[in-house]
Amino acid sequence: MKKIFFYAFIGAFLISCGSTQNLNVSKNTTVQVAIDIANVVEDKVSVRIQPGTITTDQVTFYVPETVPGTYSDDDYGNYIENVEVFSKTGSQLKVEKTSSNTWQIDNAINLGYIQYQVNDTYDIEAEHDIFSPSGTNFKENEQFMLNLHGLVGYIQNQEEYTYNIDINRPTEIEPTTSLSKQNVPEYTQATFEKPQQIDSYLATRYFEVIDNPIMYNAPNKEVFDIQGITIEVSVYSPNDVVKASNLRPNIEKMMKAQKTYLGAMNTTDRYSILLYLSTVGPEDAQGFGALEHHKSTVVVLPEMLPQEAMDAAIIDVVAHEFFHIVTPLNLHSTEIHKFRYNDPKMSQHLWMYEGITEYFAQHFQVHQGLVNNAEFYNTIVTKITNSKSYNDSLSFTKMSQNILDEPYASNYGNVYEKGALIGMCLDILMRENSKGERGLLSLMKELTDRYGPNRPFEDAAIIPQITEMTYPAIGDFFEKHVIGTVPINYSAFFDKVGLEYNTELAPTGYFIDMATNTPYIDGSQADNTIFIRKGIELHSFFKDIGLQGGDILKKINGTSYDLSNIYALISQSTTWKEGENISFIVDRDGQEIILEGEITKAQINKASIIELQYFVEGPELRLRQSWLKGS
Repeated sequence: MKKIFFYAFIGAFLISCGSTQNLNVSKNTTVQVAIDIANVVEDKVSVRIQPGTITTDQVTFYVPETVPGTYSDDDYGNYIENVEVFSKTGSQLKVEKTSSNTWQIDNAINLGYIQYQVNDTYDIEAEHDIFSPSGTNFKENEQFMLNLHGLVGYIQNQEEYTYNIDINRPTEIEPTTSLSKQNVPEYTQATFEKPQQIDSYLATRYFEVIDNPIMYNAPNKEVFDIQGITIEVSVYSPNDVVKASNLRPNIEKMMKAQKTYLGAMNTTDRYSILLYLSTVGPEDAQGFGALEHHKSTVVVLPEMLPQEAMDAAIIDVVAHEFFHIVTPLNLHSTEIHKFRYNDPKMSQHLWMYEGITEYFAQHFQVHQGLVNNAEFYNTIVTKITNSKSYNDSLSFTKMSQNILDEPYASNYGNVYEKGALIGMCLDILMRENSKGERGLLSLMKELTDRYGPNRPFEDAAIIPQITEMTYPAIGDFFEKHVIGTVPINYSAFFDKVGLEYNTELAPTGYFIDMATNTPYIDGSQADNTIFIRKGIELHSFFKDIGLQGGDILKKINGTSYDLSNIYALISQSTTWKEGENISFIVDRDGQEIILEGEITKAQINKASIIELQYFVEGPELRLRQSWLKGS
């Protein structure tokens, strides 16, 4: 998963009745799912689930609390309503909701099917914290984002059953998904009261259901091949201003470079990019970024982005999500492989799943010549700066294992900053100790060969195994900086590759550092407020005027501000002049405070990395070359 700050982008079913099966003769291990998006009622979609054979008098029906890749409790059961349960002969059975995500069913041995309605999440994002790429959208006859964990629940102990998923849809929209499509079964036409066009899909287990989102919209798609991988790019643009054909060149160039970077590491033969473009209106998606899957990614971005910014954002998020085919999708622990959707046990290894993935997403660009050395160094500097806004002394493994709880949850963003820097340090150490013969990517290839998608590793065993496979220096690094709490001295690693790390005062924007896309403010959709970001170094003007992290901005020079006019605030600040008077009214911990003074230049300590030129043929230059361009 990768998030992007918002501000950076100014009917009923017919049933088939039959006699009760003899449960001792055969056991049906197929779950039949019917989803009707052709007959939407009050912005709700109807779902019917016919489970496999049940042999107990009481069962629990679950809708996921959380799903892999989100690292948050989202309670998708809150969007399920009117749950009804019927026997095989059509009589209604007793069902009781026992929590946000669970329903207890009595006389379950006679259970024929469960039916219910589903609300989507995009149009009520101010009411919840579900990240848009993991949410749902139902726009009748026009667009449907079906993250199936938000629609399809499961009966306890049937997670490993086969799932047949039939979807009744309007004829004017078409699907894009990496889920395996199959011929429509004969019984399916009778499943829906008003069938239009039916698509039928097969998933070998429940994980495949939630791992393969489906996006329906009017055709706006590009399909191409990259070294044996079929790539689909499907775009929903509500105002029809963004075409998949315009995005294809940069995506194709990027993914060709990624595949070359990965070399012989083949983990999928198809990959789907589902791009949803938001109007950024009050009833549309607001959480920008992407969520990874084995063979696809869902990306949500603002439709208003200029082409250049759109290309840059897609490269940033899609590059990250595509590298997830390495880890955790094909290299992961038991906690990920046997994911507990309603009682999650988190893995210790976000440094690997998100950190190394983000490192590869940046490193491949300099390795393949998509950016130059200086641009890559700037990215590293930005990550070092951003990482300082989090607790730099937290054990990364402990944080990962407890990421759903505080104080760890608020440090989650550091997996993309310090997590990527951990990857950089490991890469440099691998190359130093192997005299350039091995790097982090080759190590991940070795681990993938040892484990793979269907052989998870034991959570506590992987770091000792990596140490055994590599060098004592790798083990020391893990003990100090990943398991341990010692902050990393990045200068020591830059010294190894002939780089110098410097800091100096430099000008910045009042609300956004445009050079690094680093914001000093953020917003809350829940209460429509704008606030000064916590945990980051504020620039000199904010310090001089007395602003603090967490302050809610109410008025500036008498003008009220909230999320509705945040772009006007940012634009207005570019006209501020030094020496002019300014006043802020802020809410600090529930108390209104007035801050007054003169506008001064906004400056902040900025770091830079430069290449030391006196290393002509020395070991530092050779190691740098191995790090940036080696295999």
